[in-house]
Amino acid sequence: MPDRKNLRARIAAGEETVAMRADIDWSKSQIAAAWASGKYDFIWLDGQHSPYSDQLLVAFTGAAEELGIPVQLRIPHTREAHKVGRFFDFGIAGALVPEVMEPSTVQDALDFAYYGPRGRRSWGGPNRLGVRNRAAPASRHDYAAWWNDTVLLSIQIESVEAVTNITRLARPGITHVTWGPNDLEFSIEAHPEFPLRTVEACMANVAKQLAGSGIGNGMGTTTTPTERQKYRDLGVTIFMALP
Repeated sequence: MPDRKNLRARIAAGEETVAMRADIDWSKSQIAAAWASGKYDFIWLDGQHSPYSDQLLVAFTGAAEELGIPVQLRIPHTREAHKVGRFFDFGIAGALVPEVMEPSTVQDALDFAYYGPRGRRSWGGPNRLGVRNRAAPASRHDYAAWWNDTVLLSIQIESVEAVTNITRLARPGITHVTWGPNDLEFSIEAHPEFPLRTVEACMANVAKQLAGSGIGNGMGTTTTPTERQKYRDLGVTIFMALP
């Protein structure tokens, strides 16, 4: 049976969660100290605009898993959506695909995030979540079912095209959307005919379109607790904070 207490289920239920933004080169002791500084639900790593290597990711997720902390990675590029299975093999629990505009990008991410029969993710990898510490089911079918009920898969909204086509992009299997307000502002400025002239108007529009879908809504930039109410009013339930 699915674990209804897992992070994926909490996001689907609309529970407010907070990601701690971290650096990929942190040691286990650094992760633990930062985690203890506040109340967080998972760690967020940036592979798009920050230095990244497979070896650093494996070391980081191994340390985080020993501490019982799930990790989400923003992958390096939109066109690497088909590689999400490879990133998941390195121990992350969640992947964020940046700058999504096309349904084909979402399909690539869905195909390679999920094991069969739901998706096409290839079997293997000793550093996968739950394998190193033997916390997940051992058999192939049981692990695949557990994973398919655990994985987090997010797309980042950073353009007017994504706002306009959100119901074609936020499809079953996408657990949440994440906002990239700075690039979205560039996009709004490049489309003077677009009727929604602020990030907040776009957020309200998307929240209305996704109402009742079970797909979470997250901020892609850090906020302090005192800044969050205006985003809650716009449907945001997932926040990011610095430790």
